[in-house]
Amino acid sequence: MTRPRRLPAAVLAAVALQIPPASAAENPPDGVVTWGASADRMGEAVADRGYRMVVHTSVAGRDLRIRLSNAFGDRPVTFDSVYAGLRKEGAELVRGSNRRLTFAGADSVTVPAGATVHSDPLPGKLPAGTDLVVSIHSPDAAGPVTGHWMAMQTSYLTEGDHTAEESGDRWAASIGSWFYLDAVSVRAAPGIGAVVALGDSITDGWQSTTDLNRRWPDYLARRLQKAPNTVKGVADEGISGNRVLTDGPGQSALNRLDRDVLSLPGVRTVFLFEGVNDIKSHTGVTAQDLIDGYRQIADRAHAAGKCLVVSTVGPFKGWSEWDPAAEAVRQEVNRFIRDSGEFDAVTDFDRVLRSPYDHERMLPFFDGGDHIHPNDKGMQAMADAVDLDSLDCAGN
Repeated sequence: MTRPRRLPAAVLAAVALQIPPASAAENPPDGVVTWGASADRMGEAVADRGYRMVVHTSVAGRDLRIRLSNAFGDRPVTFDSVYAGLRKEGAELVRGSNRRLTFAGADSVTVPAGATVHSDPLPGKLPAGTDLVVSIHSPDAAGPVTGHWMAMQTSYLTEGDHTAEESGDRWAASIGSWFYLDAVSVRAAPGIGAVVALGDSITDGWQSTTDLNRRWPDYLARRLQKAPNTVKGVADEGISGNRVLTDGPGQSALNRLDRDVLSLPGVRTVFLFEGVNDIKSHTGVTAQDLIDGYRQIADRAHAAGKCLVVSTVGPFKGWSEWDPAAEAVRQEVNRFIRDSGEFDAVTDFDRVLRSPYDHERMLPFFDGGDHIHPNDKGMQAMADAVDLDSLDCAGN
């Protein structure tokens, strides 16, 4: 691999087996991530509030564990009641499925500022492609909240502790974000691993249909469940507006790579699909700057023993920030991605999404309406274009 050039200083500156309980402060547990969402700062916390969050699993397994994050908090936060169950409808759970999660054997856990904790394993099976409901309550939450803004999934909140209740009656208020919860893992079948999609709002699912799990990583997860591959888990670590090089909406891909991707259990492959926000923001980022950013991610992923699959940057002509100069950067970046041979594999989302009559513009059939975000059909076409064998590179 070509030795990466150091980024400019200005860019860097911005940038049912019962398993014994484990320590809440342990290293990431064995297992495979079955759901994930990137962490970000989300405003100010409210004490004595409960969150009932709906997440969709990818790989099946046993002994689920959740990860609670206080990555952006400036003080400890205590969770005195945490439950997990299966969704029946809305905020209502399947009868008998809601069970308490423990942390180092205790019913409550305090997460230090800037830290994450894993729950103890919860005995029992968790199916693939199912709606898991995690209900949490904090009596003392204050300061900045850690969570994920754009869930594209309806969840619920309440005042007081109603986490143990399977009825949805006390969970009347709906929300479109996830709070504190950033990963769920399971003990999957031997040899099974996961892929993490590291991206921006396209990966986050904007312009896909809410509550139907039609982000491109969701479609990819459904393909993987039917395929003979050993990669089955999928974690969607997209953040709307995210950039490779500099912080903005969320920390940059470079700055959040360890927390949002490499720290997740069972990850075999990183799938990088970012760059359009660096290009269209007109901050002076060059194609070479982006290329150097991709190379740094490749080096760090490979050092962690992971494969790296990189996608070309999709078309966005018609978006308000498009201009010929930005398009020239996109084309140069895409030539590098396609031709350099520096990554374990390449998926060409640009060719999937672009119009055959104007390669700078998205095909109208795939356009979600703003000329940069694909609709459900476009999301499915992206997932269908991924070579599933490329997600299980030799040597990992």
